[in-house]
Order: sequence, then structure tokens, then C-alpha cells
Amino acid sequence: MARKAFDQIASGVGAMLVVVLLVAGGLLIWGYTFANSNVHDQLAQQQIFFPPKSQIPASMHNTIGPYAGQQVLTGHQAQVYANNYIGVHLSEMPYHGVYSKVSAAARAATPGSPQARQLSELQTTVFQGTTLRGLLLQAYAFGTIATLLFWGAIASFVLALIMAALVVGGVLHARQTPHEKPLFANKGGAVPAS
Repeated sequence: MARKAFDQIASGVGAMLVVVLLVAGGLLIWGYTFANSNVHDQLAQQQIFFPPKSQIPASMHNTIGPYAGQQVLTGHQAQVYANNYIGVHLSEMPYHGVYSKVSAAARAATPGSPQARQLSELQTTVFQGTTLRGLLLQAYAFGTIATLLFWGAIASFVLALIMAALVVGGVLHARQTPHEKPLFANKGGAVPAS
């Protein structure tokens, strides 16, 4: 095979890779935009706010203090609110706020007793808390996916740029290479016999 033909084939394959990387980068940007805007829009509709600084317990100042009074609008904020606010409050409840344990205790209590009523109320509170916590952690997961898509898009565009530079180099080299130059030649200049 002639060196010029090889350069032309390699440049053609490289050009196709540039197109594939650009399309992939575009799709990744679309995925990032879709996931990120959905996380923001869904959280905004819920109107969840961190408590004001004056209402944050001292034990939570380091974790949720920086977000005091802010609305939960990003995946990261959702994670902080879910784990460091709701999660802490749940863990401080009877049965450590574990729904399955509270539910089992409520079913075991004598129906109609004061204990059964208390456990039923606790069961409702824990269910609501764990459900909200789970939904917020889903928002965090999708926010993280959006971030990964964004960085994947950047990597794709950077690789497309590098590949485009290599394609240009290959095309320029092919133009300067004589048609008769072999792809591989030994040091003596003769082409080895097949």
C-alpha cells in the first residue's frame, strides 16, 4: 500500500470520528440541559427552603448553615437537605426514623390504645419524611448525571478538536507524499518480497 493512500484513508476515518464526536458532544449537552433543567424545575415547584440561620440547630451549622434561607434548586442542595436536615431529624426520632421498624411497632400495638395512636402518627410522619428524603435524593442523582453528561460533552468536544487537528495534519502529509512512496520500506530502500 502506498503511503499517500494510507494517509488519505486514515484522514477519512479521522474525519468520520470528528463527526461522531461532535454528534456525541451535542447529544451529551442536550442530555445535560434536559436533566439539569428538570431537576431545577421540579425542585422549584416544591418550594422547599432551608431554615433561616436562627432556626438551624448548632449541630447542623457546618452542614446546612451555608444554605440558610435558600430555596432547594440544585441536586447538590437536595442531597444536603435530604441527608443533613431530614436524615438527621429522622435519626433522632423513635426507632431512628426507620419506617419498617415504626410500621412493625404500630401493627403490634393494641388497636385503639394510646400507644397505637402515637405510633400511627409517628408512622405517618416517618413515611412522609423518608418519602421526601428519597425524592430529594433522586433529584441529587439526576443532578449528578447532568454533571457527568456535561463533562462528557466537554471531553467529546476536546477529542473532536484533537482529532480534527490530526486529520488536517494527515491531509497535508498526504498532499506532500509522492504516489509511489511505499507505506513500509526497509533501510536499504528495497521493498521486501512477499
